[in-house]
Amino acid sequence: MSENQKVKIYIGFDQRESVAYHTFVQSLIDHASIPLDITPLAMRTLKGYEEKHKDKSNDFVYSRFLTPFLNDFKGWAIFADGDMICQKDIKELLDLKDSSKALQVVKHDYKTKANQKYLGNINQDYPRKNWSSVILWNCEHPKHKILTPDFIANQTGKYLHRFSWLEDQEIGELPQEWNWLATEYPNNEQANIIHYTLGTPCFKDYRETEMADIWLKKHDRLNDGMED
Repeated sequence: MSENQKVKIYIGFDQRESVAYHTFVQSLIDHASIPLDITPLAMRTLKGYEEKHKDKSNDFVYSRFLTPFLNDFKGWAIFADGDMICQKDIKELLDLKDSSKALQVVKHDYKTKANQKYLGNINQDYPRKNWSSVILWNCEHPKHKILTPDFIANQTGKYLHRFSWLEDQEIGELPQEWNWLATEYPNNEQANIIHYTLGTPCFKDYRETEMADIWLKKHDRLNDGMED
């Protein structure tokens, strides 16, 4: 990768947990070795996309699938949920790209420990659960061309989150450390990305959960250098 290239990252954004987004961005910056081109998927900025789904638990449940479109169907980009902490250079994730794949994800295979998550949302088990929470997108793969704003607005969550426009062999695999599910998985304080999928510690009910201290320390970084 040449020095003038950037890592293009699209991050899920919901105003109700905006502090989680900013804390995640801080963690990305802290470990980055090259410039980052970060785009929050804030609904009012997604020109041409009208959210029609009624079953969304947050504002980026469906907008994540706009990533290839927003990237002009060119090059590579990363999507990540906003409720995460990165502890490694995100360039290391980009370096795992495999041009023979349409996208790459951590292929979780688990049953949730909780039937409810943050803000009272129902937490159900379903095939390929959390696969779409970190996606390394090969944006120029021809099969992504169907992922236009209108197409996404009219598709079901089942279709999109299971990547049903792709064949199974077109979905590559990432190491589990790039999307480690806090509480759902055993403690792993060295994970590359920790995903607080049940609830970010910005919510009071999740401030004492497993690995919450890592998130809280990174949140404190937002205020480093500020006067009392």
